[in-house]
Amino acid sequence: MGWLSDPQVWVGLATLTALEIVLGIDNIIFIAILADKLPPHQQARARRIGLGLAMVSRIGLLFSLTWIMRLAEPLFTIITLEISGRDIVLIAGGLFLLAKSTLEIHDKLEGEEGRSARPIRTSFKAVIVQIALLDIVFSLDSVITAIGLANQVAIMVAAVVAAVIFMMVFVGRLNEFVEGHPTIKILALSFLLLVGLTLISEGLDLHIPKGYVYFAMAFSVFVEMLNLRVRARPSAPVQLRKQFADEVKKRAP
Repeated sequence: MGWLSDPQVWVGLATLTALEIVLGIDNIIFIAILADKLPPHQQARARRIGLGLAMVSRIGLLFSLTWIMRLAEPLFTIITLEISGRDIVLIAGGLFLLAKSTLEIHDKLEGEEGRSARPIRTSFKAVIVQIALLDIVFSLDSVITAIGLANQVAIMVAAVVAAVIFMMVFVGRLNEFVEGHPTIKILALSFLLLVGLTLISEGLDLHIPKGYVYFAMAFSVFVEMLNLRVRARPSAPVQLRKQFADEVKKRAP
């Protein structure tokens, strides 16, 4: 348990938890769409069960992929590079993240988001089954991201549990914040590109220190927070300059 005293572990946990929360936004949106098909008194319960199933599916996939990654015996050799089961998972996961994040960024910037659904009433069990199937699909990117950012299974599980609990409590506000600041979602998707590249390099035995990855992410978040803060300020200096120019024109002969 000596890794608990390592500051890098806590930085990784905080970073991974934040990413898990942002990556869960799409899951939250689809859960909300499916829950809206139910009567109003069942919607909140369906959302809670849906997020609970999301946590269970993420942890289950996490343990299964982590077990596969322990298969370190070489399966075949390409030139001088020995490829094991772990390397296949890392390379495939990295390619998956690169493809998914690229398509998502394209969709956010160029595509149209038609995420709306008619309020067609259906049974509670049918909605829960649909949510469970969707949770498995949406869990892939978050689980692969967890494997790419953390070395300890306990850290990955703690980040998943913390993110889901946070989403259960602040699901409404969280959705409004991300929808009101699209650059946050784009930034998170850019992080996935970085994580995907890191996974591929790990699978090819090109190790990138996790500290470099954490620093790049933290610096990007810091710059984006400054950007949001500056944009939120009223443009008082511009207004003052305009008033000053008007006064000069009035006093001019």
